[in-house]
Amino acid sequence: MVGRIKGQRGFTLIELMIVVAIIGILAAIAIPNFLNYQAKAQQAEVRTGLAAIFTGMMVHYGAVDTGYTSASIAGIDFTASGSPRYSYTLSNLAATTFLATGQGISGRVIGDVWTIDQTKTITDVDPTSFSS
Repeated sequence: MVGRIKGQRGFTLIELMIVVAIIGILAAIAIPNFLNYQAKAQQAEVRTGLAAIFTGMMVHYGAVDTGYTSASIAGIDFTASGSPRYSYTLSNLAATTFLATGQGISGRVIGDVWTIDQTKTITDVDPTSFSS
């Protein structure tokens, strides 16, 4: 048994340092990409929220003769339940037009702004607004 132990070789310090350096380089490449994908996944919340607001506004438009005026939507609450990453507001309210805005308020999407209008056009106002 003593003969087998003497014949075995392990890794040198240089070999271990090279492996650690390679892992570090791979991590430096992978972590920013992961964070970017994570932020894009969080943006699904705003697209879903704006689509729900659009649906609600279409139902409201069909139920009320006054269109999208601020008086006709005064009691509607667009606050998401739970811990939302986006807050929602309505603007440009007129008889046949509206603009709903979702703005990032927490997580990696702070400052990210999306809009939807009466034609169901969803727009990322500034695609580079969240930190990568």
